[in-house]
Amino acid sequence: MHLLVALDDSEPGWAAIEHALSEHPEAEITVVHVMDLTESSYGEFAHLGTDAMRDRRREEATELFEAARDRATAHDVSIETELLEGRPADAVVEYATANAVDRIVVGSHGRTGVSRVLLGSVAERVVRRAPVPVTIVR
Repeated sequence: MHLLVALDDSEPGWAAIEHALSEHPEAEITVVHVMDLTESSYGEFAHLGTDAMRDRRREEATELFEAARDRATAHDVSIETELLEGRPADAVVEYATANAVDRIVVGSHGRTGVSRVLLGSVAERVVRRAPVPVTIVR
């Protein structure tokens, strides 16, 4: 079984990877993080520019993947990581479609304020568009 875990730096995102590691340790697990350059902090794009913002996001993703690998090692599980770029839900679904993924695991909501109210908009879009079953973890 090939699991795809969509990881952002949120509690539900970390819960999603913990779920995958503890419930499916025998699976091939790919952890993806999506850089969405259209979503930036106030003035970040204008202040830093596209290249600097992309570099900063890559550094953040590298740290996120290192933390994910540490958690995997604690479970004695091996993971692969993949940095994607684009709109998160679209990128996750496209990756799953192109890479023979059997199940997607996502956190119930991400780190942005409005999405904390109900099921996160990214998780909802993944569920609606995914070609495979999706597990939502909170």
